[in-house]
Amino acid sequence: MASAHARIGQQALAVLDVALRVPCIFIIDAIFNSYYDPGSGWAGATGKVLLRFLGIMVSSVVLVLSQRALFRFYMLFLAVLLGVVAILINYYATLHIDFYSAYYKAALGFRLLPRNGPTLWLGMAVVQLMFGIGYVVLLNVQSVFAALVVLDIMIPIWGLIIELPMDVRQLVAIASGLVLAVNTAVYLTLKLKWFYYSCRYVFLLVRHMYRIYGVQLLVEDTWKRIRFPDVLRVFWLTRMTAQAIILVYVVKMVRNESGEQTYLTWDLFWDLLSNLIISGCDSTLTVLGMSAVISSIAHYLGLSILAFIGSTEEEDKRLGFVAPVLFFILALQTGLSGLDPEERLVRLSRNMCLLLTAILHFIHGMTDPVLMSLSASHVSSVRRHLPVLLVSICLFVLPIVLSYALWHHYALNTWLFAVTAFCVELCLKVIVSLTVYTLFMVDGYYNVLWEKLDDYVYYVRSTGNVIEFIFGVIMFGNGAYTMMFESGSKIRACMMCLHAYFNIYLQAKNGWKTFINRRTAVKKINSLPEVKGSQLRDIEDVCAICYQEFATSARLTPCHHYFHALCLRKWLYIQDTCPMCHQKVYIEEEARDSAPFSNNNGYVAPNENAGEFAEGAGAEAAAAAAGEPELENELLEDNDSIEYDEDEWGTQNGGTPVEEDYINDDTDSSGE
Repeated sequence: MASAHARIGQQALAVLDVALRVPCIFIIDAIFNSYYDPGSGWAGATGKVLLRFLGIMVSSVVLVLSQRALFRFYMLFLAVLLGVVAILINYYATLHIDFYSAYYKAALGFRLLPRNGPTLWLGMAVVQLMFGIGYVVLLNVQSVFAALVVLDIMIPIWGLIIELPMDVRQLVAIASGLVLAVNTAVYLTLKLKWFYYSCRYVFLLVRHMYRIYGVQLLVEDTWKRIRFPDVLRVFWLTRMTAQAIILVYVVKMVRNESGEQTYLTWDLFWDLLSNLIISGCDSTLTVLGMSAVISSIAHYLGLSILAFIGSTEEEDKRLGFVAPVLFFILALQTGLSGLDPEERLVRLSRNMCLLLTAILHFIHGMTDPVLMSLSASHVSSVRRHLPVLLVSICLFVLPIVLSYALWHHYALNTWLFAVTAFCVELCLKVIVSLTVYTLFMVDGYYNVLWEKLDDYVYYVRSTGNVIEFIFGVIMFGNGAYTMMFESGSKIRACMMCLHAYFNIYLQAKNGWKTFINRRTAVKKINSLPEVKGSQLRDIEDVCAICYQEFATSARLTPCHHYFHALCLRKWLYIQDTCPMCHQKVYIEEEARDSAPFSNNNGYVAPNENAGEFAEGAGAEAAAAAAGEPELENELLEDNDSIEYDEDEWGTQNGGTPVEEDYINDDTDSSGE
């Protein structure tokens, strides 16, 4: 129970911390969006610039304060605000209120003050008493001085009660305000020492973190400490809610004055929604706020899909990070916040289409490993396969529907070409994944070693990678055309450079490296002798990699161990050593021809060319025949000495457990 209460208290403090930082974002956004008139003279322009700079600096400092310092700052601010409100109430009450003749109404038509004079005095006395108590509590004033402060706030009300002359009441109100202002100024002056040491501590802490961890970790720590995504999210939602209320109220008033019906129609709803969306991305901060909202939506969407397909990979939970970053980059690249309202709405819709295709690509990256895992591990449960297949089908259908809808409503341009290319590329990726999945399922259904499976998987994935590379080149050309003839910008140029490096150069480099490694592995496999027929039957053993029997043939290594050609080829993709003893597999031809055959347990197969060797050197052959038991014992000892524990085998000679997983899996990781 205590832990539950502590957790609730921590959550409440976190909510309060976020709520207290949001006003800083509002102030910064208002300053950036305020109109700046440069024609007010040199002095006026300088004053406005300094005032704007001071407001941004103070708001930024308050935004990054620690939680304790933030609460203390707001306590001081609220105390000063209560003091100012108390002074204004005293001044207004003593000079402008007639307690016996008038009704007082608020802006919306509600009666604010009672007509009865004593009731009004009593109400104002209670309000001022509450303000005075709040003031002394927030400033932590000592008991004697606290009573004097409350008395100072209440004196103008007493002057009203005893009906002092107007001049005297005015002097009393001014004197009370001056005393309270002086007390506040003295208290804040005494707190300058605390402010200095706090700023100095923050500076030393920032400098220490910068020197040890660098700028990146410092920014990340500050980002997480102040919960900046939550602050931006609350800022954007609050701003949109306030604007929605104002728009609905204005529309209601206008329709009432014109005598039209006030109920909400679809056209009216669409106009209101369009205006809200346009105003929701009219500045850099609002674009950041919209990115934070998109981050939440994408995060929970990714978690839902992971739970649906049964994946537990931590890397697949990054959709909440990838989606907002991509949206913000697209907004900067297209200059979204600086466009005209109507053009901004069109550009935002286009950016959202591009973002949707990127999210679908990321979801395919989440489902593809699950598909490969289920098919390669030969899981027979239909309930495990059905969710992943359903998501894959949706990933194939949705791009087709999106492309059809866009081509039906828009003419061909660079944006539509890009969206269509992404959709076609996604459909091809899904086809490749489902094809590989089908190959593995067929292999598991027949439960017979399919030696050509690895080749077929490689061909399918290589075809997909080549098509993806071609699409990358096409998209680079489309981006170059857009930059040169439509909307060129530095951000777009940087993004094109990144695209050329990651999606074209690195992909081509990795593909070529995979091809070379595969060709080298095939060359090494073909250089090893192949054991068939009677020799294979005499050995009577299993492959040391897959633990399956040899049906047709086996490949013999120079160290006298034999494996399936497919299994050994997968191993040679990783390293050029024997999986059993870690000796070199590819050696000179002469040394390999002179070695006898042996199985993985030390059995030596009969050599068909033994007669030819005996004719050339009878004495040596006889000595070798006499020493054959000794040679067999040596082979047994050699193999016994290299039989590692399962965990030890995975880490010998620089190997990693990833290599063992690769060998046990029938997929070709180099082709992915």
